Amino acid sequence: MFKIKTLFIALFVFSFFSLNAQTEIDLIQQTLMDYIEGTANGEPERLKRAFYKDFKLYYIANDSLNVWSGKHYINNIAPGKKNNRIGRIISIDYENDASSAKIEIDMPDKKRIYTDYLLLLKYEGRWKIIQKSFTYKLYYE
Repeated sequence: MFKIKTLFIALFVFSFFSLNAQTEIDLIQQTLMDYIEGTANGEPERLKRAFYKDFKLYYIANDSLNVWSGKHYINNIAPGKKNNRIGRIISIDYENDASSAKIEIDMPDKKRIYTDYLLLLKYEGRWKIIQKSFTYKLYYE
């Protein structure tokens, strides 16, 4: 009887932590989808929900590090204007209130595939993207 109770308690504890982990992954995915769908569908309000207000974007051009203001990035999204962007989440890793994610954005019109590396923090009950670095590769024909 003791073994059955111990096994039941162990399964309950394991289930609780598994559900909690899934919930955090779901919350992170929601933030990432706000970013992916917000840029694809011309929804700057979704981007504001996904990104920390002072986030920055980092990229390399002509062998130089460039920093782009997140506010400027969001202001370039025309409300209601759909963009031919196909985004997908490649990976998510998190511990407590810190996370990293890798996103791939296919832009067929530009013949480019972007890879975004995002850092997220959870505060005030929400995951926010605090930093984005990205690169791209051209389609090979």
